[in-house]
Amino acid sequence: MKNVLLTGCAGFIGSNFVPYFLNKYEEYNITHLDKLTYAGDLENLKEIGKNPRYKFIKGDICNRELVEFIFNEYDINGVIHFAAESHVDNSIKSPDVFMQTNINGTFTLVDVAKKYWMNKAFSYKDKYQNARFHHISTDEVYGSLSNDTDLFKESTPYAPNSPYSASKASSDMIIRSYYETYGLNAIITNCSNNYGPKQHDEKLIPTIIRKAIKGEPIPIYGDGKNIRDWLYVMDHVKAIDLAYHNGKNGETYNIGANNEQNNLHIANKICDILDELKPQNETYKKLISFVEDRAGHDKRYAIDSSKIENELKWNVSESFESALFKTIKWYLDKYEIVK
Repeated sequence: MKNVLLTGCAGFIGSNFVPYFLNKYEEYNITHLDKLTYAGDLENLKEIGKNPRYKFIKGDICNRELVEFIFNEYDINGVIHFAAESHVDNSIKSPDVFMQTNINGTFTLVDVAKKYWMNKAFSYKDKYQNARFHHISTDEVYGSLSNDTDLFKESTPYAPNSPYSASKASSDMIIRSYYETYGLNAIITNCSNNYGPKQHDEKLIPTIIRKAIKGEPIPIYGDGKNIRDWLYVMDHVKAIDLAYHNGKNGETYNIGANNEQNNLHIANKICDILDELKPQNETYKKLISFVEDRAGHDKRYAIDSSKIENELKWNVSESFESALFKTIKWYLDKYEIVK
């Protein structure tokens, strides 16, 4: 059996990844380490039931003694590192939490992995020749695009503009250094904005849905023209799977959907679908309101995914419209609006 440590999988992306991974690969045991902050909920993993190949441990990735115990107790030979503080607004208010988890936590994990798997720099223990560390990161490390045509490439210089993106950029550099200095088998994937089931209520799409069905103002920052490349979470899950198993050692892979939409368009599209699924006397668009813009709000992100598409043969499988409809339906079911 292969024993992989997954971190932070009670959150959004990880909780979609775990059931997919367990169902696809019978040769894997998963040990899941999670602090269960406000963004983590084990209810997100209820569908896996009491799967004997899944073990949950509540704890902090910064706790080196605990991480060392997990490697030794469960003989970990792979890591997929999802755990991160990720909400930009929260990073502006409390940057220290982001620095601790995203930087120190990542360092703890990768350093323990290196010492457990390797004899010395560039020399793996025989049993761990194929052990790999996969770090999940974000396109926000690249900053904001300066025009309407540029795309983030793997070679784009880092220029983070928020405490969140700065902490993720720092964690990326830590992983890179362990590959370059010690020869650790490590890869990094940088994804665009995810959407789909199980995302925390504070994020944009869940907020629009929640506010709309409550008849409350739908808050849109600034003029609503900030553009993101929207990636359906299950397409991201499949890309992570491919990169972990087939990605080239030491490489970075950007993952995006070539699906640029501004925030105002997203809000209007969600309102159109809600008008269809749960019609009111007036369109939900009447609730859209503009609020003071976020400090340091990046204007546009867009990813060039050609590397992972060409090298690993990954492509999105869902259209934006179909995936958004599924997402909205999931949230309506969650809030017990549609049975």
